[in-house]
Amino acid sequence: MAFLADISLNITSAISQLSNLPLPSSFSRLESSVGIRSGHSRKLFVTMSGASVQSVALSHSAVSKNVGIPVMVNGCTGKMGRAVLEAAISAGLDPVPVALGGPDDAGKIVDAGGKQIEVHGHTDREKILASTFDDYPNLIVVDYTVPTAVNENAALYCKVGVPFVIGTTGGDRELLYKTVEDSKVYAVISPQMGKQVVAFLAAIKIMAEQFPGAFSGYKLEVMESHQASKLDISGTAKDVISSFRKLGVSYELDQVLQIRDPKLQTEMVGVPEEHLSGHAFHMYHLSSPDGTVSFEFQHNVCGRSIYAEGTVDAVLFLAKKVESNSDKKIFNMIDVLREGNMR
Repeated sequence: MAFLADISLNITSAISQLSNLPLPSSFSRLESSVGIRSGHSRKLFVTMSGASVQSVALSHSAVSKNVGIPVMVNGCTGKMGRAVLEAAISAGLDPVPVALGGPDDAGKIVDAGGKQIEVHGHTDREKILASTFDDYPNLIVVDYTVPTAVNENAALYCKVGVPFVIGTTGGDRELLYKTVEDSKVYAVISPQMGKQVVAFLAAIKIMAEQFPGAFSGYKLEVMESHQASKLDISGTAKDVISSFRKLGVSYELDQVLQIRDPKLQTEMVGVPEEHLSGHAFHMYHLSSPDGTVSFEFQHNVCGRSIYAEGTVDAVLFLAKKVESNSDKKIFNMIDVLREGNMR
């Protein structure tokens, strides 16, 4: 699965290096082309639908190192879950023959590199998970289900006592952390699993903490393009905006230019057509009050492999923490990055 991750910083009075992307002047062109006025909520959505997946076949690339850690990928009938399965197999992890899903997933079979994985719905979830944990004492659960299931699933993992990595967004995050903390279960919790994107977020946060107000008076423009099925503002964009606010910029979330129209994504943003169903293109443009100085931060991701590979690193990291009986139990992707030794 191909992916593109590009993080660039341009410091110049007029930035126009990437003609396919909506640079500062493109904001006004893009807004006028769809009848959007500055200062108002700017959201362009289209709907997508598809048939239910009954069986999913994944390619099995050569395994360079068989680490043999058993993993249960819950939500493996979805695109992100399938990407994680593929990355896990390539890294030498060992998917167990069962997984949990939503009510509509019960009875589905996922073919992962020749191994059949039976997906269970809500019936007997605790019994199935506990039995699998008994069979595979070193099991790590990976959760890529749906936002509405975050707290329920986390409570289940904590009750059974199985370590887990959760990349699913949404849910009551405060309750999520409290549930895990009270249970003393090992977990990596992160709504953003792309290692390089997380490093970028961390760098912006550090800059905001060390140089508060450095961009006071500057104007911020934000554009983010995602697949049409993603209706909310990206959590990554929210984190970046939060840091820019600490740097002195005044900006509201309803000012974010959200692109969800495939035609605009290909023609104005430059998203490759084959990645319309899975991409994350973000651009943050800062300009001085007099317009003589501008800064631009950009990261473009095509496909899901960057998140899948980060998830596998999180599994390997968590397995080491469990094995070493670490005093710390709850981790995030910053902890994974700081550990180093990633593939």
